[in-house]
Amino acid sequence: MATVNFSVPDDVKAAFNAAYQGQNKSAVIAGLMREAVDRAIRKQQHHQAIADILVLRGQMPTVSAEAIRAARDELRQP
Repeated sequence: MATVNFSVPDDVKAAFNAAYQGQNKSAVIAGLMREAVDRAIRKQQHHQAIADILVLRGQMPTVSAEAIRAARDELRQP
């Protein structure tokens, strides 16, 4: 198991100690760090997905508003 040392503002430390009083603070910090890592990974995946969509969108042929309206009208007819 690794040891991590970092500094936090005194008010954050006091609030953390109050919020997690009586709990294993190392376990709480480890859980919060896991959540932060998961969140960062999801954010990276989200950004990559957007980039991939934009690349695909750039490869699609452009369609005029008139063509879209015509297709819509055609699909609405019984």
